[in-house]
Amino acid sequence: MDSALSAAQAFSVGSLAVTWPVVTTWGVMAAITVASILATRRLSSQPGPVQAVLELLVETLDNEVRATIPGDPERFRALIGTLLLFVLCANWSSLVPGVEPPTAHLETDAALAAVVFFAGIGWGIRAQGLGGWLASFARPSWVMIPLNLVEQITRHFSLMVRLFGNVMSGVFVVGIVLSLAGLLVPIPLMALELLTGAVQAYIFATLALVFIGSAVTGEGGPTAEEPTESSRNKETP
Repeated sequence: MDSALSAAQAFSVGSLAVTWPVVTTWGVMAAITVASILATRRLSSQPGPVQAVLELLVETLDNEVRATIPGDPERFRALIGTLLLFVLCANWSSLVPGVEPPTAHLETDAALAAVVFFAGIGWGIRAQGLGGWLASFARPSWVMIPLNLVEQITRHFSLMVRLFGNVMSGVFVVGIVLSLAGLLVPIPLMALELLTGAVQAYIFATLALVFIGSAVTGEGGPTAEEPTESSRNKETP
């Protein structure tokens, strides 16, 4: 890799150049899709080991969502879970010989941050209405409107830069040690990269959840949506 801001071309479709990060991204998405289909095609009321692990992961994710955003966590499960899985698998793709993780390229991280940005706008408008969502930028005072607008941009920008910087640094360190020390010495670093990739995926998904939650709740307070059926049942004596 010559530059962190450039990517080698894999092939072209007409005048459209397709780079290796794009190929790896589609490969990661295909692998996640196939694995998801295989893992969920035979669900039953008496779960086996795989289904039990999946149910535990879903329950853990729901608890994280519920602790951040009031209401039914199912609304955000697909988005946050997909972001978590994709970033995790994309980070770990660096362990495949000859593969560079797409999250080590700024354009991939920018696209992920853009997904979180527009998801926050969409969920914020859906929860508060267009007027309520726009009014949230004037809290606690209309003087704060410029600062709140800048904050919306800078925190998603930092989300992109944080993921890019951490993944890129890991790729550089492993690559340098591998070129200097041979094949066996970098194994501990590769194990550390596994842990780092998982931590970065968790941090990205958690921050995405916090940013979307702040848009939904209007920077604090419960959502304006109707209570879910589960909450109604809890309120029923």
